[in-house]
Amino acid sequence: MLELLWLLLPVAAASGWLAARKHHRQARSGDSVNLLRFSSDYFRGLNYLLNEQPDKAIDVFIKLIDVDSDTVETHLALGALFRRRGEVNRAIRVHENLIARPSLDAAQRNLAVLELAYDYRRAGLLDRAEALFEKLIESEEHRDYAYHQLLDIYQQEHEWGKAITTAEALASVSDECLNTVIAHYHCEQAEILLQQQLYTQAQETLQLALQCDPLCVRASLLEGELALTQAQWQQAINAFQRVGQQDNDYLSEIIEPLQTCYQHLGRPTAFIAYLQSVLNTDAGMTPILELAKILKAQQGEQEAADFIVKQLHKRPSIRGLDFLLDLALSNSSSITHEHLLLLKDMTTQLLKNRSIYQCSHCGFRGKTLHWQCPSCKQWNTIKPIQGIDGE
Repeated sequence: MLELLWLLLPVAAASGWLAARKHHRQARSGDSVNLLRFSSDYFRGLNYLLNEQPDKAIDVFIKLIDVDSDTVETHLALGALFRRRGEVNRAIRVHENLIARPSLDAAQRNLAVLELAYDYRRAGLLDRAEALFEKLIESEEHRDYAYHQLLDIYQQEHEWGKAITTAEALASVSDECLNTVIAHYHCEQAEILLQQQLYTQAQETLQLALQCDPLCVRASLLEGELALTQAQWQQAINAFQRVGQQDNDYLSEIIEPLQTCYQHLGRPTAFIAYLQSVLNTDAGMTPILELAKILKAQQGEQEAADFIVKQLHKRPSIRGLDFLLDLALSNSSSITHEHLLLLKDMTTQLLKNRSIYQCSHCGFRGKTLHWQCPSCKQWNTIKPIQGIDGE
């Protein structure tokens, strides 16, 4: 309460100065009654404030400052202060009182509506905030910002249809290219349809995503998963292999499902050929390790070890070293075995605790692939980590 007292004292001082200036003009014209009433109200507000009754003090100061061109900014500042302090209900009262005044011009009213929309959103009253931001779309000054606020609300509420419509409207009136974001909105819809087993609608929605953004990796991965669900192995292969053409940083996400598809089709050599085709494309360790496992099964551990050593010279990797240690442990002497076992334990712990994905926008790291970063809320910025401790 003491902190709130210090917050309101400057507001009280500003209220007194603005109101006194106005009433001083009235007093010079002979309106001494109003001046006396001002003094009484002002000191009554101060008394509430000093007696730790901030709600009553707020009411007095709001009524004391008549809304005109001199005091609108004071009301806006007072409400913003309350909102920043977490006193959202008080902020709402200030801004609702301001909007109710008929003397505001269009620019002032839009500012007050914007502040009230902030208040509602901060209070979790998203429907009310949405309605106010929709009004602000009609204002050219606040239009783009209102569209962005609406997009944030629709994302929070998972209203993907509204998000698509709003993003398309924003793109049509601004220079922003939102194709990537809109494609993700379509993918969000497709995931819901997949959960509901509405496969035809899901496929149609994924096609809309790819029309919006032909490089949408997420849409291709979902299309591959959809084909897997329906045992459409070749269609799944086509979708997964498209990922490598869209962004080979995501190749690690498709190796396992591709192997499943080729196994069901009885075409293991085709899978090997695909792995070999991506070796020189900075595809990371996942296809290399998969090839090493096949070499071990078909030609023995020595061939697999030679292959891994050759690849590690080109692309140092903890995952590659861990696989090599596994091979060495299987046929080492007892003394060497103990040393290798220690190294193996270390690499196992490193791999167990490491992050697999990282956001290129804010640096957020995690073990799960998110298409929207949980930290900075950007879309399509998280990828598998590359380098010695990554792919």
